[in-house]
Amino acid sequence: MGKIKSALEIALERTQSLAVDKGYITQHEAKQKGKKLANEFLAGTVKSLEEELKKAPAAELTSLKQGIFDILISQITLPVTKEELTRVENAGHGLHTIIGSKQFGEIARQMIQVLHQYLDEAAQYEEAIKKQYAPKLKQKEEELSRRMGRHIKLDPFQDPEFVNFFNQNLNALKANYETVIDQVKKEATRFFEELP
Repeated sequence: MGKIKSALEIALERTQSLAVDKGYITQHEAKQKGKKLANEFLAGTVKSLEEELKKAPAAELTSLKQGIFDILISQITLPVTKEELTRVENAGHGLHTIIGSKQFGEIARQMIQVLHQYLDEAAQYEEAIKKQYAPKLKQKEEELSRRMGRHIKLDPFQDPEFVNFFNQNLNALKANYETVIDQVKKEATRFFEELP
């Protein structure tokens, strides 16, 4: 019993020597607030990050910005739809607000232009791929119609061969634009790390 007690006493002594770092807790909470604020900004419930940053205590500002940055930078991705493009645009505007650099503002503006171009090209690719695959799809429809004894209409995306063909071609396009996304993220991180 004495050994257990001495081990327990040692453990208690060690935990008593650990002081709770209130500064760490405050900064952690500020970072969490920043993440929540960024999500609210992306959802449209917070209209101005600038106004929210002005309200923050100076001691928490760095951690608050870090939380906002972490969420917004994760939203810089290739969009699949126009709605996703709006989310990426908002993330770019939010990053510009917390970074505050005219240079990064120009980078964000150019990124948005490139992403509009990407969505347009992706739509054109889809149409071109469908046209190119149309004769093969028609042949499959005719074969199925003959087997089933009634007219069959296939959606190209239900055909695994078409899906593979489509993905191969679209992935080549995506690879070109992923480099732009990666570069924007690197620049955003560089500008953010240089903040005072």
